[in-house]
Amino acid sequence: MDPIKAMSLLNRACPYLARTGMTALQGLADAGLSGGGMRSLSTSAVEQARCGVCPGHTGQSALLAKASECPVVGPSIRANDAVAAAKAAKAAQQAPVTACPYAKCVDSADADGKAKVNASCPSKAGAAGAAGAADAPVSHDSQEAVFDYESLYQAKLAKKHGDKSYRYFNNINRLAGRFPQAHTANAANIVTVWCSNDYLGQSKNPVVVDAMKDALDMYGAGAGGTRNIAGNSALHLRLEAELAALHRMEAALVFSSCFVANDATISTLCSALPDCVIFSDKMNHASMIQGIRHSGAKKHVFSHNDLAHLEELLAQYPRSTPKLIAFESVYSMSGTVGRIPEICALAKKYGAITYLDEVHAVGMYGPHGAGVAEHYDYEASLSAPVGQRIAGSLMEQVDIVTGTLGKAFGIVGGYIAASSSLVDMIRSYAPGFIFTTSLPPPINAGAVASIQYLSGSQRERFLQQTHVRQLKSDLASAGIPVVPNPSHIVPVLVGDAERAKMASDMLLTEHNIYVQSINYPTVPVGEERLRITPSPGHSADMRSRLVGALDSVWNRLGLRRTADWEREGGRCGVGESRVNSEEHVGWKRGVEYMWEDHQLKQARDYEMARKGAVPITPAIPETVQQVISATMV
Repeated sequence: MDPIKAMSLLNRACPYLARTGMTALQGLADAGLSGGGMRSLSTSAVEQARCGVCPGHTGQSALLAKASECPVVGPSIRANDAVAAAKAAKAAQQAPVTACPYAKCVDSADADGKAKVNASCPSKAGAAGAAGAADAPVSHDSQEAVFDYESLYQAKLAKKHGDKSYRYFNNINRLAGRFPQAHTANAANIVTVWCSNDYLGQSKNPVVVDAMKDALDMYGAGAGGTRNIAGNSALHLRLEAELAALHRMEAALVFSSCFVANDATISTLCSALPDCVIFSDKMNHASMIQGIRHSGAKKHVFSHNDLAHLEELLAQYPRSTPKLIAFESVYSMSGTVGRIPEICALAKKYGAITYLDEVHAVGMYGPHGAGVAEHYDYEASLSAPVGQRIAGSLMEQVDIVTGTLGKAFGIVGGYIAASSSLVDMIRSYAPGFIFTTSLPPPINAGAVASIQYLSGSQRERFLQQTHVRQLKSDLASAGIPVVPNPSHIVPVLVGDAERAKMASDMLLTEHNIYVQSINYPTVPVGEERLRITPSPGHSADMRSRLVGALDSVWNRLGLRRTADWEREGGRCGVGESRVNSEEHVGWKRGVEYMWEDHQLKQARDYEMARKGAVPITPAIPETVQQVISATMV
């Protein structure tokens, strides 16, 4: 067939090729194999497509190869092939096989009925030539330039600098004896840290530090290997038992970090479940997103806390299809809260399992620090011993809990808690658990001590939540825009990456206050912010200095205040109606804070009774506060 006519056939078949110039089409056709090693479109693309004997012929042109990959024209080509094959079969009953231009390639059939190909066949010769070229050693005698690796690195960094998303790491050295103080690269330069994830100051708690020192003296610094090879100790087992009891689950498994825990668990579980479908909240952490990608499972992303959207997606699949709903209890950059009861109800309705990330909630919520799921059943959890399952509780409805030892517990590491069979399956199959050195004994000992301490103490949670309320109130009075939420996170909206970085730098260099700016990809472009996390150790004087410094920076940089955002229609809850905000934040309607007034009173009364009616004061010695005040004057 004439090459131009052949290309016209493909051109008309595809709405995309129809827009392609004839010169480009001719170039693709000429790139096909023809003659001894190359065949033109007329003897490759069209003839082969109509030949039922040689469907795998290697003379396929680049044009046909590309067209076959096209999601539009590809199915048409395959359908036409089927029709052509049927016609050829019918014609074969009326004409000799030699009517096929490639029939001469077939000498005869072997005993199994497989065609024997003639060595003189140009098709075979072309394939043999290609195979020989592939087997030939690559020559390095040419003057061809090697790939410019450094240019690529520099181009990627230039892109980060260009969109203002490049990340600068400040040299901040937290001082255990002066929590929440730190020094910068200059040890004499003392700053107040307002953005640490060591939410309760447990990293410097003497109970935790002493336990780590004892383990260090007895067992040394390192674990000695993976859990399978010399790295499994009594402290690992005890830590996992403590975590299982905390979440009232059958078993727990400890990982080197919660990023690894999420990645390893989701990827291992969902790749094992046949035809699994994952439903992921739009604001989920990168570790869960990574696990979803690595699982290879089909996924749907539902709008943040949007139950109607989630149900719409779930309803597309039969109850028999394995499903996993992945979401968080406290979203770290917005402070919003996952709709745990409603999501668990949807999971039950549609036959899904729930995967709840409590990373920013463990230690912080519930009477024992098990997280938001425990906090929903505060009174029942308060009266039930740790480890005892509570029938009908929200904790019992969650299938898999994941958490961290590196935030409120003040150490490092991550974990999951679930049924014993699920935990054992992850232990047996997850590469992220199997092939990595286990946590060192001092880390395990410190984590056990921290979990036990926070399970019995309400002082730190009471102080932290009280300070959060006071700071949010002060910022609201100053018109500083805080993203509304019922949790301990205080996100201050800036809305521009460059100016968020400038605000952070000014606070540090001019006011000795460290608050990190947050930009893309951690938050969407246009929602850049400063993320503030009050602790039990932040005094009233520190809080007053922070609010004054933010007010000054907002004035100097001309940043929008709450009223400005409201005039513009609002953004991520700031300047929006209360109804919209409540739908976004995810907690109980009409309840401003997760720690409600009567729960804070209970925590205060409990601590005063435990300490012999001693008032609860900020978790920082008065003498240290005096030293800090003196250095800040």
